[in-house]
Amino acid sequence: MRIYSRLLATATDAGASTPFRPAPMALLPPIPLYRRILRAHRKLPREERTLGDLYVKSEFHAHRNVENPVHIVGFLTEWQLYAQQISGDGWKGAKMDKSKIDKMTDQQIGQLYELMNAIRKQELDDNDPEHGSGNEK
Repeated sequence: MRIYSRLLATATDAGASTPFRPAPMALLPPIPLYRRILRAHRKLPREERTLGDLYVKSEFHAHRNVENPVHIVGFLTEWQLYAQQISGDGWKGAKMDKSKIDKMTDQQIGQLYELMNAIRKQELDDNDPEHGSGNEK
């Protein structure tokens, strides 16, 4: 993933219609952001941490050769928002913004569906005394 220093700079409000809105936070470079996410996952339960770590690693690996600056900024922005949310407890029970879902590709929606199924399966296994202990038939 190539990083262009001008993309990481903080935007200004010059010429903006609302001159007093707060400036957006500068984007972290990929490696520090990746490390921050993995550190934030340490406070999660073991199963959730494992699932989250595997997903983060695969996404960063899949996007490491992206050269389109728009895609890089979008990728880093969303992961930085995720890192901020996961660092606090405000994410628990939160719902995904419909506008983000509308912008997703079919492949991304499929990945989200697979993630939802993995979470539901884990919840069922945790609540089922016969299958939750690891002694499956």
